[in-house]
Amino acid sequence: MNDGLVLDGVEAGYGETVVLEGISLALQAGGSLAVLGRNGVGKTTLLATIMGHCLLRAGEIRFAGQRVSGAPPHRRVSLGIALVPQEREIFPSLTVEENLLVAARPGEWTTERVYDLFPSLAARRKNRGNHLSGGEQQMLAIGRALMSNPALLLMDEPLEGLAPVIVDMLLAAFGRLKSEDNLTLVLVEQHARLALDFAEEAIVLDRGAIVFSGVSRDLLDAPQRLDALMGVSGRTPR
Repeated sequence: MNDGLVLDGVEAGYGETVVLEGISLALQAGGSLAVLGRNGVGKTTLLATIMGHCLLRAGEIRFAGQRVSGAPPHRRVSLGIALVPQEREIFPSLTVEENLLVAARPGEWTTERVYDLFPSLAARRKNRGNHLSGGEQQMLAIGRALMSNPALLLMDEPLEGLAPVIVDMLLAAFGRLKSEDNLTLVLVEQHARLALDFAEEAIVLDRGAIVFSGVSRDLLDAPQRLDALMGVSGRTPR
């Protein structure tokens, strides 16, 4: 039995609007998945559905061997699922440390461990969220998600709009999470080749359906196929 993430025939959306249709995937515990596709094809909705923020109209979601389809978001957090939202959604009036502590759950991830992963946050632990740079805010959003001590980390375009040096820092941090913590990682990203370099597996969405599912290397080794699937030349921020 897969003790990671399983979606079986998922149909989901918002109200009467169906965004995802017939989504099925299986990601083993400790695996990494890149979710690719053009804007508006359902990538963010996929993460929101896994997290419990969308209306699930059909299908089933399982994680760590448990059915989570009907569970509210807070229950999914307690089961070990965490989301780094595209908008970051940090608390601007709270300090870095307060932002981290508000999400804390028992486990190996503590404020000091987050500071070890992101040293620049340690130097700004007393700064308020609205006094941080965009890159620091992204690090804080990731750190806050880790403070819930997840087994599955969902990240929605964490590299978007950041300087190349910050992108490199975040990718190095993601590599540590993958190698040191055995986290199951799902990365939604517009920068296709960076995401494929990072994740072992990949799916490409188009109009709410999966049009490619397989090993990331297969797309990296076939750039014309990748470009066709993405509708653009899988751009990078470099």
